[in-house]
Amino acid sequence: MLRVTKTENGAVKGFPGTDARITVFKGIPFADNASGANRWKAPQPVKNWEGVRECYEFAPITWQKTPGKDPNAFYSKEWHVDSEVPMSEDGSLALNIWTPAKTGDEKLPVMVWIFGGGLQEGYAYEMEFDGERIASRGVILVTVAYRLNVFGFLAHPELTAEDPEHPCNFGFLDQQAGIKWVKRNIANFGGDPDNITVFGQSSGGVSVFSQMCSETNKGLFQKAIVESSAGGSIIMDVPKTFFGHNPSLAAAEAEGVEFFEKYLGVKTLAEARALPAAFVEEKCLEGGYRFGSVTDNKFLTKEIEDYIARGEINDMPLMLGWTGDEFIMHSKEDTDASAEEWIKESFGAIADDYIAACKQENAPLYKASAVNINDVAARMVGEFYKEMGRNIWLYNFDPEIPGDDAGSFHSSDLWFQFETLMKCWRPFDGHHYDLSRKMCNYWTNFAKYSNPNGNDADGTPMPEWKTYNDARANIEFFDTIQMASPATAPNDFLNKHNCDIIKAKNAK
Repeated sequence: MLRVTKTENGAVKGFPGTDARITVFKGIPFADNASGANRWKAPQPVKNWEGVRECYEFAPITWQKTPGKDPNAFYSKEWHVDSEVPMSEDGSLALNIWTPAKTGDEKLPVMVWIFGGGLQEGYAYEMEFDGERIASRGVILVTVAYRLNVFGFLAHPELTAEDPEHPCNFGFLDQQAGIKWVKRNIANFGGDPDNITVFGQSSGGVSVFSQMCSETNKGLFQKAIVESSAGGSIIMDVPKTFFGHNPSLAAAEAEGVEFFEKYLGVKTLAEARALPAAFVEEKCLEGGYRFGSVTDNKFLTKEIEDYIARGEINDMPLMLGWTGDEFIMHSKEDTDASAEEWIKESFGAIADDYIAACKQENAPLYKASAVNINDVAARMVGEFYKEMGRNIWLYNFDPEIPGDDAGSFHSSDLWFQFETLMKCWRPFDGHHYDLSRKMCNYWTNFAKYSNPNGNDADGTPMPEWKTYNDARANIEFFDTIQMASPATAPNDFLNKHNCDIIKAKNAK
């Protein structure tokens, strides 16, 4: 097995995974420390090292509120189970690799994972991201760290003056640096640098969209998978208050000035860089700041929806989906009167048309009017891709999830696609494991062939997953997940309405 290999900065040594046919390399740096003068700066080159670096431990996670500190938080029970996980600005810009290669000349497909967490929290080696099952299918998995919230997405006039080409969006630049590192080095781990799939979930999926859109990434990777993210990136016009657009660089700079003066008690960048990271994080949380993506006219020159509507998103095959019980907007009470009131408050001028669409369904108004925003937004992307003649596969993950009444909650699909159900506290049974195996097959087939279809482990063909061709396409498998599941009349209405809004904006 390929236990020792080289990188551009020095030799590295991995170790056998639980499956001895897989080699794991933990904590390989792809950028220098992000402290001191490197805080709020584009990722800097790694310094070379002598000898063989033993990559046996994960790097510290990037600064954020302590994962699992609140034991009652939903995800503390799910996977943020270690509140003592090391955290630092130093050594945290690292990646982890699971490879099945025996030599460095196998040219295996590569999947690069970008974790989610609202660009505010999360890390590259949460327990559900174990890469052994993906690697067992002949695909190399790489998980990449990046800076978050105030450390990853702050803007400030001094930062723009210091480096006009990289004024902000440092978290996205970290992700990009990690992918570029993979491009330059993965052949030494048995990978094919010209067959890279970038995939992510939630804000990790928004990050994938951002990497796909950035003009600076043309040709960097070949395929993408976006999970539970379209609602946060293809900004819905209705209701108008649910998501805000990315701020302009000027607006983000003004927020940075306010944060420095009001919460950090400093006026200059040098003073802010001298403050302890823990203090900066504490004040960020105290002020309720949620720094995120900025339209900086460098990494991103426009909104993601505008790249897609104009056909300017980098051309590559795309898988896109959502879970059945995430981000559902509905009236507070289960009555038709309450639903009608909510629709009129939320949908403004199109409220009557939306009610008419809801009444086409064989269901009470309070049920028919509920909106899964990721469902509607994913179909919007599907419509634009269909018009562009590009390949896109849509899915809806909606099995019964045991253990509580959370349903197919946001992020529940992660256990399944990585085939790590055995690590979860939930009492999954045989049919869940079968579903997980098939999902992992589809994901890795996509990385191999630019198409999710193929055979199961026993050689039998899996149910065919067709490209998105109609909002009412209905191809089910295993009774627990649908691919391009049927759209309701209300979803069709919102889909068309929002596509028209985006097209009109981009026709100006």
